[in-house]
Amino acid sequence: MGRRISMATRKELLRAVRERYAGKGRVAKSRILDEFVAVTGYHRKHALRLLNQVEPERDPERVGRRIYDEAVRAALIVVWETADRICGKRLKAALPSFVEAMERHGHLQLDEEVRRRLLAASAATIDRLLFCRFFGKSPVGLDRWHLGPPAGADGRWPS
Repeated sequence: MGRRISMATRKELLRAVRERYAGKGRVAKSRILDEFVAVTGYHRKHALRLLNQVEPERDPERVGRRIYDEAVRAALIVVWETADRICGKRLKAALPSFVEAMERHGHLQLDEEVRRRLLAASAATIDRLLFCRFFGKSPVGLDRWHLGPPAGADGRWPS
């Protein structure tokens, strides 16, 4: 195969060829399989498995609302800054005492629902919510462990 075709094209081709492949005899299936392998570049055994499997049912897209909205993120950032930007795992353990103390001293006023969601967040969720604040990017689709240090304008660590 000289040129590669896109994954979307392969999937579209698979759907079309699967219908042709299903009701044929052995000789016709072999010819269809040869054509499919030549076009897609798949290994013959992989192509055979793809053509024989039933097309999986897709779950409908999730329409649910976000649990942790901007109010939770804003409160978390205030607490995180107060806690001297500790990691999510340590912040999760210290969060109840920080929230209680900050509310008592008037530095933080939270609705009961926002307070409940803030205290229910896991350490991983806390890290995800704070990711944009720390790196200035969205974590979706990024390899967070290979981003490198957050550099200032001069390329050094911020102080």
